[in-house]
Amino acid sequence: MPSTNPLVSDRFVDFLLYEVLDLAGLLALPDFAEHTPETVGIYLGTARRLARELLFPAYKPMDEAPPRLENGRVRVHRAMHDIYPRLVELGVLSATRPPEAHGQMLPLTVASLAASYLMAANLSAYGYLGLTTGAARLLESFGSDELKERFMGRLYRGEWTGTMALTEPQAGSSLSDVETRATPTEGGHYLIKGSKIFISGGDHDLTENIVHLTLARIDGAPPGIKGVSLFAIPKLRPERGGLVPNDVEVAGVIHKIGWRGLPSLALNFGEAGDCHGHLVGEPHRGISYMFQMMNEARLMIGMNGAATASVAFHESLEYAKTRPQGRSLSDKDPRAPQIPIIEHADVRRMLLRQKAIAWGSIALLGLTARLSDLAEHATEETSRARAAMLLDLLTPIAKSFPAERGFEANALAVQVLGGYGYTSEYLPEAWLRDQKLNSIHEGTTGIQSLDLLGRKVAAAGGAAFGALLEEIAATCDGARDAGVHPDLVQRVEGAAMAMRQVTLHLGALGAQGDVRGMLLHSADYLDLASTMVIGWTWLRLAATAQKHQKDRPQDHDFYEGIASAAQYWIRTELPRVGYLAQLCRSGEDSYERVRPEWF
Repeated sequence: MPSTNPLVSDRFVDFLLYEVLDLAGLLALPDFAEHTPETVGIYLGTARRLARELLFPAYKPMDEAPPRLENGRVRVHRAMHDIYPRLVELGVLSATRPPEAHGQMLPLTVASLAASYLMAANLSAYGYLGLTTGAARLLESFGSDELKERFMGRLYRGEWTGTMALTEPQAGSSLSDVETRATPTEGGHYLIKGSKIFISGGDHDLTENIVHLTLARIDGAPPGIKGVSLFAIPKLRPERGGLVPNDVEVAGVIHKIGWRGLPSLALNFGEAGDCHGHLVGEPHRGISYMFQMMNEARLMIGMNGAATASVAFHESLEYAKTRPQGRSLSDKDPRAPQIPIIEHADVRRMLLRQKAIAWGSIALLGLTARLSDLAEHATEETSRARAAMLLDLLTPIAKSFPAERGFEANALAVQVLGGYGYTSEYLPEAWLRDQKLNSIHEGTTGIQSLDLLGRKVAAAGGAAFGALLEEIAATCDGARDAGVHPDLVQRVEGAAMAMRQVTLHLGALGAQGDVRGMLLHSADYLDLASTMVIGWTWLRLAATAQKHQKDRPQDHDFYEGIASAAQYWIRTELPRVGYLAQLCRSGEDSYERVRPEWF
């Protein structure tokens, strides 16, 4: 019997595209002129169908039978051999790229929301393609014509896959400590020697070849970040009219608790001294290039978090509607029939909290995708610059919030199912395992907090932060005009003021040279900013629902659901902004002061 789980709400995605994010305005831009609502509908509809009919049924089998290493080669679940070509055929790999890069030139806003279904259905299956797109984009942006000819087209066409090979066993997230070496040769290539770990999709049997976009140091390079370069390293290198081994070996398979359909590997380059790598762009600029792929990956991880929270929310919602248990508090008759658990107020609380987190996250990722579209394709330079600035500021939030709060939402899904949720026969426990990784990879939440407060907020004299406050103020004005309850508007305005004041305080500490004082509570500041941004997002959704409700009485329940989730988040979560602001200003130093031996 096929699952009834929709993965992601179609009505909500349509609401975002056509009522909130102004798809019509995006399609009016010259770069998207080839597309219409009809072509968007075809792409979105196909993604929905593949997610529900092909990817989702394969999720549990892939979770239960992860890739295995046989004779030095990784073998993936047989279902992936059906899924991968169908996703390639859909055009997932190059959906947003121009025709010269084998693409469809769809707005990222459309592609991201379509991808949310694929991620919700089977995030491991989508991971192979997301990584490949990122690798191809790096070559498109920074590679020579020769490298584009050699690798990029094959990646975008899905003939080969790609990875990002950053992490090393001794360095972890500290990319300034990368030790993989690159020795130049007279042949124009470099000989690569080193080890990488946690390389997702680093080997498999889906395609004949894999291209690793890898960080390494050219011999004699300066220490630290400024000495790291970017290389394209194929598993098999083109030679003598064919493909020959390129001295890239799988050292081991990482046994993960989640994301079990996508192999995570330890790789060794150059054990036999014959690993050829090709420099991408200029020497010693690898980190700046790789940030393109890392930032794109961070937003992809954010959508993974949102999608994983969404699919679990819908699963627990259906369970709550159909699981009879207990009676209403006012019913004292033990002979009365049991009621569905959704009739119990605390179950509705858990469901509404899940919805506020999952849908708020999807909306935020839709907003960042639209900013990315405008940053690249808007016709006016001022519009492009403002969008890029806001996108940069929101990226740490869009990566971290869906992961951190998504884990909470997934735990609530387990709770709604009760004892059944705590079994492997039901899916919420698997999604809970999956979700945890989203707060770890592509920069832990702690790293994102340092990036937000230490770099993004202070960039260009705080211009991006000022622009965000302007956007929040404009949303508040629009919500007030639309007839949203004044209390909700005032709460968002008050929280924005608290965020502004604490940001100025922390910025002043940094300007005075007290970097320690500025960043001591960076994690709390990220929590504060994320809570605020989601509150702003929900107010925007509520204002749009309020404006359209009279014109679409058939959608009354949907719009009331939007209003209820907005009310819930703004009244129950936004008050935390004041507390967190006070904490950030307090200088409370217990965890800085505590010594290792005190533990």
